[in-house]
Amino acid sequence: MLAACAACGLTAVLAGNTAAAPLVLDICVSYHCAAHRAVTIDAAQWNAVVALLRTSSSAEEERRGIAQAIAHMERVVGAQAGTSGDLPRNEGDGAAPGQLDCIAESLNTTTYLRAVEDAGLLRWHKAAEPAKRQRWVFSFHRTAVIREIATDQPYAVDSWYLGNGAEPLVQPLDDWYRAIGAPGD
Repeated sequence: MLAACAACGLTAVLAGNTAAAPLVLDICVSYHCAAHRAVTIDAAQWNAVVALLRTSSSAEEERRGIAQAIAHMERVVGAQAGTSGDLPRNEGDGAAPGQLDCIAESLNTTTYLRAVEDAGLLRWHKAAEPAKRQRWVFSFHRTAVIREIATDQPYAVDSWYLGNGAEPLVQPLDDWYRAIGAPGD
């Protein structure tokens, strides 16, 4: 199967079944996704993702699993791609190698979400296009988005607020637009 992030031209390729497939991802490794790199999630690492998502018995439980799976994938990918030292928000302001801004974070998270969706691991949600909020002329922010299937309720999955490998903020998109509950706000 092939999933593509139309906004960035990145691809995630799944080979084989959901329980043991290595996953090859082309992910952002710099601000604005100006540079990207192919990384591989091996069978054991992928099986950890499967375990986090396969047992969800409700949409709320699946959102918790999604947060844990995204954090796990960030740690695995970060070690290979040089983004393991990614600081929260824009600390370091792009000067440090591997520091990601909200554009790169939202595209990477969308890539991970599309990969788990394509593998059939999402029962209660589907991946959606990233969202953008703009409070002032030069102040904007982006996030990955999932939609609950039963209600069509969109949720932000925002990994930019915390450092690499921390669970992303998952909240109703309307709250995200108003920056309600954002760490540090």
